[in-house]
Amino acid sequence: MTSPQQLWSALIARLPPLPPLPPLPGGARLWVTLLSLGFLLAALKGNGEQLLAQRLDPQGWLWLVIGVGVSLLSLVINGLAWAGCLRWFRLRPRWGLSVRAYLSTNLLKYLPGGIWHLAARVRLLGQDGRLLDGPNSSVATPLALAATLLDPLLAASAALALAAAVGWTAGWPLLGLLPLLLLVPRWFQPLLQRLERSRERQLARAQRSAEAEPAATTSPESAGFVLPGYPLLPLLALALFVLMRFGGFAACVLAFDQQLSLPWVGWLLGFALAWTAGLVVPGAPGGLGVFEAVLLLLLGGQVAEAPLLAVALSYRLVVTAADLLAALTARLDGALDQPHRPQTQAEA
Repeated sequence: MTSPQQLWSALIARLPPLPPLPPLPGGARLWVTLLSLGFLLAALKGNGEQLLAQRLDPQGWLWLVIGVGVSLLSLVINGLAWAGCLRWFRLRPRWGLSVRAYLSTNLLKYLPGGIWHLAARVRLLGQDGRLLDGPNSSVATPLALAATLLDPLLAASAALALAAAVGWTAGWPLLGLLPLLLLVPRWFQPLLQRLERSRERQLARAQRSAEAEPAATTSPESAGFVLPGYPLLPLLALALFVLMRFGGFAACVLAFDQQLSLPWVGWLLGFALAWTAGLVVPGAPGGLGVFEAVLLLLLGGQVAEAPLLAVALSYRLVVTAADLLAALTARLDGALDQPHRPQTQAEA
């Protein structure tokens, strides 16, 4: 007896393929970046005088410093969540080294292309061999890429789930439940494999264009990996990360005394959706411009644009300062720890 899933798969297989869309000159990433930054610049021009009138008192500056601290703590939680993703794949991460590696490579997301932080983590998992315990301390490129890509996918799912939880009266539950359903292994396995193969080709092209050593290619037989189940624990860890990220944003809201302009539920809803857009929409590295543009579109009708712009721009400075401090601290810690690290057999 044919199951409904088999009937649905057969129906999808018989559908004619959609004609490919003509490529945009310069790529979609360039156009999204230009549109987002253009919208942001237009908002800045239209609210220039009001924006310059925004002033921070000493308490406001203190809130921004607190925002940097909260954002820095969120990065540590994100590093632990990434190690949790590795553990979910039945690898044995060294938690301290994994968090340090995550923090030290996080700053690379601001480089053109927006993939160099992923490339660095894949290299650490596949070549370096220091992040994992056990006899097989390095993993194949497909599994390393899948474990690395799992982190942003779960972060986006967690952010949309939070948006659904706080915005259920506004019709967001379906938007938040859909990514959670897609994480069921039956549907998530082919999605993650397809994304892994796409990123592997992208990394290979980027490394060739940089005249670096080409990325290791894998045969179709070695490109398989099996998801161990539903990623509940990594998802909860990344939900905590998103909440801490919102904590840094809330500090910026408090810095400009905008906490009464909108209920905190509304701030969280707008932040979660804008942050997800900045994470998944192809644009400038680090979501620059996309996050701010989406936040203005979502909350511009509920909060005065000038204070909202001040909050968005100050949040961008806060998280960039946190990224910089995290990377510098992790690399300094690694440099201090280097003389005390025992020499491995491969290095001898």
